[in-house]
Amino acid sequence: MSLSSLSRFLRVVLFSLLVGVAGKALAEDDLGKSLFLVDESNRVVAVNAETGQFFDLVLSAKERIQDRYIGNRVAVLITNQRFAGVGSYPSGWSSQRRKAGEKIVSAEAVDYSALVVTSDRILTFNGKSGAWSQKRR
Repeated sequence: MSLSSLSRFLRVVLFSLLVGVAGKALAEDDLGKSLFLVDESNRVVAVNAETGQFFDLVLSAKERIQDRYIGNRVAVLITNQRFAGVGSYPSGWSSQRRKAGEKIVSAEAVDYSALVVTSDRILTFNGKSGAWSQKRR
């Protein structure tokens, strides 16, 4: 094989590898919806259509859902007592207690992540790890 043929062959192989890696990265970012919530009288059931798992969040007697935010692979419920998050990975529900007098400023859920901004804190929920993080304002 001549040097120019080898060079052309290596460029084609390198180009093919780069296209394959880029295609895989795009496919991983294309998140279809796999997490759904079903309301019951005293609980909310998170349904993971991808894994076939079900996670129950049991509400206390005086607990009421005030709002919900659902992304493709994460959901956050805001109740009068807590913030509860669930992700599409098999971690189940995870909660953070609300502080007395804490007001909701904004909230959103996208892909695997959720954000809740209150009058006192900034909270994030990671749907992959099932962990909450927070910072005082």
